[in-house]
Amino acid sequence: MEEFELIRKITPAYYRQPSVVKGVGDDAFVFRSSEDIVFTTDTMVEEVHFSRKTMDTHAVGYRALAANVSDLAAMGSRPAFYSVSLVLTPDWTDEDIIALYDGMEQLAGKHNMDLVGGDTVSGSQTVVAITAHGYLPPDKGRYRSDAADGDVIFVTGTLGDSRGGLEELMNPGESVSDYLIERHRYPEPKAAFAAGLTSLSRLCLNDVSDGIASEANEIATASGMRLHLQKEKIPVSEELKTRYPDQAGEWALSGGEDFELLGTVAPGDKEALLERARELDIRLTFIGTVSDSNLPEVLLHSSHGTETLQSTGYTHLKERR
Repeated sequence: MEEFELIRKITPAYYRQPSVVKGVGDDAFVFRSSEDIVFTTDTMVEEVHFSRKTMDTHAVGYRALAANVSDLAAMGSRPAFYSVSLVLTPDWTDEDIIALYDGMEQLAGKHNMDLVGGDTVSGSQTVVAITAHGYLPPDKGRYRSDAADGDVIFVTGTLGDSRGGLEELMNPGESVSDYLIERHRYPEPKAAFAAGLTSLSRLCLNDVSDGIASEANEIATASGMRLHLQKEKIPVSEELKTRYPDQAGEWALSGGEDFELLGTVAPGDKEALLERARELDIRLTFIGTVSDSNLPEVLLHSSHGTETLQSTGYTHLKERR
């Protein structure tokens, strides 16, 4: 497909965001706003971050944009625009390219987002790079550094499902779990949930892209706090526990790519969180607490004792505390 033909095919018939001044088709994108603007960029490389052996190009497009939407959600912003830069190998067909953009559009439509530009070149390895933009009311950014002593820790959804879905695709048995595969290919970022919490004066958020073992440590380090997680409270789907009883707990901690939200909030705001989750039919689970500390760390408590949860997993059992 010639470049200008591709541009013609992917140019939106209209823009959902009224702030667009100039979108696809010029040298740059122009918009105007009276709010704070959030930018995020995510890059996916074939055979590093995705494989066309386990997902078609429609799912690749959806999932690539989902990573960006989840980052916007972690900042508490309303997704608005995205631009796409592609490096494509010669084996990509016109149908593959259109399916990639259709996958992005499937998610973009759910979040009222507009495609506003990008670039496409040929190369020796496929790369999908997306830059997304969102809006924030002034001074309502939700930062990893905002956890405070006495906060409660929460997470949306269930964890480890995406890793279970990858296992289903990489090592299929006599039957496969459509639920886990769908959770891997088509995750649901929680942007609408986060953007609807502007009434809260303080809220710490982080998106679950690398697993809560990593995300919780990022919050602890940025905030200078100790996070206490209750292992038995970490939400795991019945499907994952049934199909992978030996791995479910580990994958819930470090499987990654669920694109759920991990956060902390003052105890007095728990009901506001729950009410917002009920409005959107989102599962919300309180899984721990925050305490002041001279040593930022994450502790995982269970009936067997307490472990230090490292970014890539957890250490061997420490002495009981």
